[in-house]
Amino acid sequence: MGASSYRLVAAAREFELADRFFGRFRRVGLRGVLTDLNRVGAHADVPGEAATAGMVWQREDQESKRWFPQGITTSADAYGGDPTGGMFEGRNVVMTSWYGRGMIGWLLGSRISVIDWTDEEPPRYRHVLLVEPRRFLGVFHRLRPVRVHAGGIVWYGQYLFVAGSSAGVRVFRLDDIVHVRNRARTKGYRYALPQFSFFAAEHDAGASAMTYSFMSLDRAGDEDHLVAGEYGRKGGSHRLVRYAIDRDTETLRTDDRGWAVPTDMHDRQIARMQGAVIADGTWAVTSSNGEDNPGDLWVGTPGDFIRHRGVLPTGCEDITYLPQRHQLWSLTEWPGRRWVYAIDGERWLDA
Repeated sequence: MGASSYRLVAAAREFELADRFFGRFRRVGLRGVLTDLNRVGAHADVPGEAATAGMVWQREDQESKRWFPQGITTSADAYGGDPTGGMFEGRNVVMTSWYGRGMIGWLLGSRISVIDWTDEEPPRYRHVLLVEPRRFLGVFHRLRPVRVHAGGIVWYGQYLFVAGSSAGVRVFRLDDIVHVRNRARTKGYRYALPQFSFFAAEHDAGASAMTYSFMSLDRAGDEDHLVAGEYGRKGGSHRLVRYAIDRDTETLRTDDRGWAVPTDMHDRQIARMQGAVIADGTWAVTSSNGEDNPGDLWVGTPGDFIRHRGVLPTGCEDITYLPQRHQLWSLTEWPGRRWVYAIDGERWLDA
């Protein structure tokens, strides 16, 4: 099946995030979170031949067996590759996504970490819970945790795209981050980000469902693209796709039916892919090999990748590109071995 057999369909919102909602929850946006960071990471040496500068989390996050880091994006994604840009109000901001897992494997929810990595000081950060507002008795608003794996995220302009596995892609507007007075409503989190909209994954009859396991941004060329792919073990479909982004609306380009159709699709790529990004026309893909085993970095184009075996730390996940520094950035998930780190583009992409 070709790319035209697949689509992301803009779903009708259950209700608008109107004044009544924001009257109950004070809207502070991303700026409000950055002025109230409450956790401190630490600079760290990261194992793996390809890894350079990195950080570890505060101890309870570094060791947690309930929350697992997955996706990564930066203010360079949000505001472009201009050498003087790529910052949010003068700050280099990194965002990561986590999913929460209960004792018997149930998804507890998902969250993002907002990290200020502007200077040489240890990176400071704060967690923000992703929520779905739901009306209760027609008047009150219940904040239900968003239960997705959140294996990839993309910050583009005012929006944050979150991979929703086989369901599709969820969209959040960062200006909608709210300060919550009664933290019992948000599982103890002071800040929550309500879902703004949703793109539902659909496919033609006879085509196998696409899983949106991870995502990144491609700004090369005349048109920006959302890059997505699917994790799978050997024998799976291992597809990579790209969707055009409308620069004016800052969301996926759709037709009159509300359908976003891939501009291209690449089938039967790499097993156990965890992330993929395009840097100036060159693809970089991370793949994992199980706990305690180092990960692989693949560089090239679909169908023609060079495998750099074992050069990434164990538990490698999503990947993004910082054009201002010509660096790839990635992160890892295993408790006690969690790093957010850079990869030198001159060595691993240009070669």
